[in-house]
Amino acid sequence: MAARAGASPRQVRFYEAKGLITSTRESNNYRDYSEATLGRVRQIRELLNAGLSTQTIRAILPCLESPRDPIVFEGVTSETVQALESERDRLTQRIDVLTRNRDAIADYLTLLRERAHR
Repeated sequence: MAARAGASPRQVRFYEAKGLITSTRESNNYRDYSEATLGRVRQIRELLNAGLSTQTIRAILPCLESPRDPIVFEGVTSETVQALESERDRLTQRIDVLTRNRDAIADYLTLLRERAHR
């Protein structure tokens, strides 16, 4: 499962230790992960690559399964809300920079192609 998700077995065990995923145990004491966990590991890796902490990821994972369902979190503090708002704003800034860089590369490629066809 780890290889299919683009993770190492150690990373998968870390995600489980942090409460981000769960597994069952087979009779030989090996961990068994569902197919849904494969997608979840990929999602966690993307969120970590985006710079979110495991603590933040654990807080938002329930929202990522069904964002339109009414979700009530017991004990959500104003600090948690503020941290999520900061993460959202930081991600928006990264998206803006990545978008500008992608557009600049696309423009450069267009110019290169036009010049090559002259």
